[in-house]
Amino acid sequence: MDFKDYYKILGVAKTATEDEIKKAYRKLAVTYHPDKNPNNKAAEEKFKEINEANEIISDPEKRKKYDELGEDWKHYQQSGGKQGFDGFKQGNGGNHHQYSQGQQFNDQNFSDFFETIFGERFGGSQSKQHSYKGQDYKAKLDISLEEAYSGTTRQLSLEVQKLEMKIKPGIKDGQVLRLKGKGSKGTNGGEDGDLYITVYVADQPPFKREGDDLYADIEVDLYTAILGGQTLIKTLRNPVKMNISKETENGKLLRLKGMGMPKYGKENEYGDLYAVVNIIMPINLSSKEVDLFQELSTIKNMSHAEAI
Repeated sequence: MDFKDYYKILGVAKTATEDEIKKAYRKLAVTYHPDKNPNNKAAEEKFKEINEANEIISDPEKRKKYDELGEDWKHYQQSGGKQGFDGFKQGNGGNHHQYSQGQQFNDQNFSDFFETIFGERFGGSQSKQHSYKGQDYKAKLDISLEEAYSGTTRQLSLEVQKLEMKIKPGIKDGQVLRLKGKGSKGTNGGEDGDLYITVYVADQPPFKREGDDLYADIEVDLYTAILGGQTLIKTLRNPVKMNISKETENGKLLRLKGMGMPKYGKENEYGDLYAVVNIIMPINLSSKEVDLFQELSTIKNMSHAEAI
């Protein structure tokens, strides 16, 4: 059996800190976890290998003893527990464990050796079992702007379980919701993974959403824009009548306070609706209407000339 460089297996330097070792181990454990690699023998072996490496060098005492053994560790593994090696010592001047050349190891020696060095029977049923959090799942959900306005409930099927998901009013496009414990099952008592759902809110003309505010074009006929009056504005709640001032210009922004989107997680709080005036020019004019516009034009020109 070849010597195993546990530092190389975890991809860290021999001078790595405990935090660096922990981060490297977690990253590899997620990559090679059996739940993420079903029926993959190579990944399963790699997962066992990184756990074995972490078992030793994440423990300060075991790591110290492993570092002291150095290449002698390889000789002992190759011996298979049936050969000795010369002058093996643990520590520098402390307790010494010497095995002269030619001394034979039996199975009991093998177990006692590891128990002496690592404090437990290595690889046996007494080895520490690590627990791992289950893998997180990701999904996406499409809803309409009206559903985002009023809130909605969706039924989701995930493997063998069915979930009811409630979406609060005012949810934003691209917002991620977390369902705790609805991911993959944990290992060795570890907590279950989570389910992360990204919600996408579809556009819905004539409305355009910006944060909690809505923008929409409203059509106003020329006569109402000039003389003033009222127009009916569609909202996501109900149609609203709005006063149009005299001589309202094309593109003017009219604000309807509190008629925008609900503010997510805040009861009875809303953004605003901004109506952009789009003046509609009259078409198919009668001869009388044309005469009246010509008369208005003449009056306007005369007034302008007098003002000069």
